[in-house]
Amino acid sequence: MMLHRFSLLRQGTVLLWLLFASSRCDASSSRKNNISHSPLSLDQLSSKSVGLYGRVSKETYILTPRQIQQFNEDGCCTLPDVLTEDEVSSIEHTFDQFLNRQIHVPGKDFCDMSKPFDTPFEEWSIVNCMLPTRYHPPFANNVYERITASIARQLFPNLDMTKDYDQLLNKRRGKNDAVFSWHQDMGYWPSPENLGMGPDGPTDTCTFSLAVDDSEERNGCLRYVPGSHLDRQLRPHVPLSGGSREDGHALTIDVDESKGDVVRLAPASRGSVTIHNEYVVHGSGGNRCRDKERRTYVIAYRPSAVVEAERRLGFTHSHNDDVNWDSFDD
Repeated sequence: MMLHRFSLLRQGTVLLWLLFASSRCDASSSRKNNISHSPLSLDQLSSKSVGLYGRVSKETYILTPRQIQQFNEDGCCTLPDVLTEDEVSSIEHTFDQFLNRQIHVPGKDFCDMSKPFDTPFEEWSIVNCMLPTRYHPPFANNVYERITASIARQLFPNLDMTKDYDQLLNKRRGKNDAVFSWHQDMGYWPSPENLGMGPDGPTDTCTFSLAVDDSEERNGCLRYVPGSHLDRQLRPHVPLSGGSREDGHALTIDVDESKGDVVRLAPASRGSVTIHNEYVVHGSGGNRCRDKERRTYVIAYRPSAVVEAERRLGFTHSHNDDVNWDSFDD
């Protein structure tokens, strides 16, 4: 079992942490039994008397100031050891039931994210399952959902952040073409104006990606352009298929390192999580590993007012929706 990685707020809080831990955590060296079962309130999260970061209870992962700063400045950050091995294994069981088609997902919500919709299942490179908790309600409110909801509140303490959508992804073994093209998430979604919220309406988003497998450069970990979100401008997106969104879901944009785009990798070990925002330019390479998949569990949070406006428009993030990227293209 991996041990917790706690960072102390300042020297002198060590004793406070020991007192806190001894009163809340089992003495076992197991990660599973070294987590308090009581969620912490936002007041407790901001309290310096707690004096620790990371996975501090069954329901809570506290961000460091540096992690919050990196999310805001770079548009992406990585959180180590968010889930225990036992927790990942439990999620993995249901995850694989989706991948093996034991749990049915209708229409285009079960597809290859990198190829046309009519590609035979045996030829898929990136298996994509949209909205798993819609199609299998017992999967909802799992520990990953509860912890990421706590983190979303830390990133946006003044907003009512709620889950917008979820998604399961798998880059199959040895699929060099399992590439997520460069894009910005806002390229796939209706703008504030489309939502009737005005040109300066909110877009705030934090999208979490749980590494169910170790995510490395060789099996296609996340890569992004730090700071590309700061101007909140959407680069021109076009369908990857060259046709319309009826042919395939994926969009693509240009990234040019000769013009100042700097590409950074975001590897993540099993049980760790990356978070990115809605405007940061990101993508990922293919899976060159013949003995290793890259499974990722995605959950995105947005302000409740934005999610409600999306639903009024008929936009649910389902690929079976009547409205999609083409509907909002100006």
